Amino acid sequence: MNQPTRLFDFPKYQLEKKPLSVSLASKRNGKWIEISTKEYVETAENIALGLMELGIKPDDKVVLISTNNRFEWNFCDIGIMQCGAINVPVYPTASEDDYIYIFNDAEVRICFVSDRALYEKVMRIKPQVPTLSKVYVFDEEPDLPNFKEVIELGKSSNKRAELESIMQSIKPEQLATLIYTSGTTGRPKGVMLSHRNIASNVMNCQDRLPITDGGVALSFLPMCHIYERMLNYLYCYNFISVYYAESMDTIGDNLREVRPTIFTAVPRLLEKVFDKIMDKGAALTGIKKALFYWAVALAEEYDIKGKSLFYKIKLAIARKLIFKKWQEALGGRVLAVASGAAALNPRLCRIFLAAGINIQEGYGLTETSPVIAVNCPKNDGTRIGTVGRPINECIVKIADDGEILVKGPNVMMGYYKKPELTAEVIDADGFFHTGDIGEMVEGQFLKITDRKKEIFKTSGGKYIAPQIMENKFKESRFIEQIMVIGENEKHPAAFIQPDFVFLRQWCERKGIPYTSNEEIIKNPKVIERIQKEVDRYNEEFGNWEKIKKFELTPDVWSIEAGHLTPTMKLRRKVILKKYEDLYKKIYS
Repeated sequence: MNQPTRLFDFPKYQLEKKPLSVSLASKRNGKWIEISTKEYVETAENIALGLMELGIKPDDKVVLISTNNRFEWNFCDIGIMQCGAINVPVYPTASEDDYIYIFNDAEVRICFVSDRALYEKVMRIKPQVPTLSKVYVFDEEPDLPNFKEVIELGKSSNKRAELESIMQSIKPEQLATLIYTSGTTGRPKGVMLSHRNIASNVMNCQDRLPITDGGVALSFLPMCHIYERMLNYLYCYNFISVYYAESMDTIGDNLREVRPTIFTAVPRLLEKVFDKIMDKGAALTGIKKALFYWAVALAEEYDIKGKSLFYKIKLAIARKLIFKKWQEALGGRVLAVASGAAALNPRLCRIFLAAGINIQEGYGLTETSPVIAVNCPKNDGTRIGTVGRPINECIVKIADDGEILVKGPNVMMGYYKKPELTAEVIDADGFFHTGDIGEMVEGQFLKITDRKKEIFKTSGGKYIAPQIMENKFKESRFIEQIMVIGENEKHPAAFIQPDFVFLRQWCERKGIPYTSNEEIIKNPKVIERIQKEVDRYNEEFGNWEKIKKFELTPDVWSIEAGHLTPTMKLRRKVILKKYEDLYKKIYS
């Protein structure tokens, strides 16, 4: 087989070129279940045939929803696309209201879910989705329809010649998947991505992957997000075994078990990993504690462009004495950690790189399949504070107002059933308007500075770029989430969600009674301590940008409560509405 051009070509390419004994693996009841390339390809084909037996035709929509990554997702993903149907992955955390909207907008015929809770959620909305006929579950529940029923239908099917004919007829330019963006405002939009969109992104990320054949990936970011999904095709193409973490809570254990050579992360996860490391360092005593903090301080000075020989000698000592343990906590074999979905704090990136942990920060959107640019250790390809060089075939230009525009084979076909919205974001020259503001560093490295729609003016006419400020303030151990506010007001202010785990530890050390989150944020000593943090980070900004007032919020900001999108971005309008009373308190 030549280079894959349709998404269902990737497992077949692996089977033909270098079949793996472990292509995919999931953990069940404490034991890893490993799937060979051969079993992967055969099962996906049987699902395709089973769907055809159930009446699924080319261009029909099939939904996939899973609470965690598992190989059944891959089987269905490839099977759905092989028979010409369209995979519609949906976030498990989306509201029932969003489910109703997405299922009806896409006119979904069949749905696969991972477990009983999701089955019940879909069944509650099923009466309001006239096109939905069947719902199948991955988990083996004796009283629920299981996805293996579809596989069995496929095994006894006599439509193999018809399936082969359908696969032969599918062109790379055809729609492969419909991904509804979580969006920070309004209804989700269905992003139409073709086989070519995603397959080209896989091929053009090849030179950014520092892994050779025989690598091992740990996968835990949601496969319903194009970021992790595209990387799964990239792993498949590069003969990398993919192990799926049980849950976000077991990542530490899974890293030590699987000992991956690559995994993906979002900045919030890396922040939590770093916080745990710092907590362990704080618990040390004597010379060990002094060495730990010496190593961290040294790492904060790291520069990709190189330092003096004396610095390099000190760093080599720090890596041997301190940072080796950090690497071991990640399994001891990690060659790359791909970071995306949000901006990574440059200080954190600097420290991890100094520790010998190759963080590759990248940037992209669902609409760009997703990667636009990514840092890479090869060819002097890393610059801290940037998202790296644009990938091959991806043309990036900065508009007069600073907006990042992108053109290339990875740019979406458009928004489903929304030609007017498509025309708003893809101009006459074929450039996609990202909505992000950026600049080129050294004429070649892309740097994101803010979201176009999130920059606001104070009543004094001064521009405020909230993301830059929020990323800086989140360097504080006391601050888990922060939203800068103040559009058309005299001065900027902020809502702050403290890091309640760290705050509790601090209160214990200071002898401050901690009854509840609601009570502790009213404690004058706590407010005074967080004010010190705000004052400290305010120093980094101009007078017009400084946070003049803040209010602490009692709840943990989450996807479920509506504060955050599934990719952990702030839902600013929702947060403003939730804390309307605090807003009035600040500005009244």
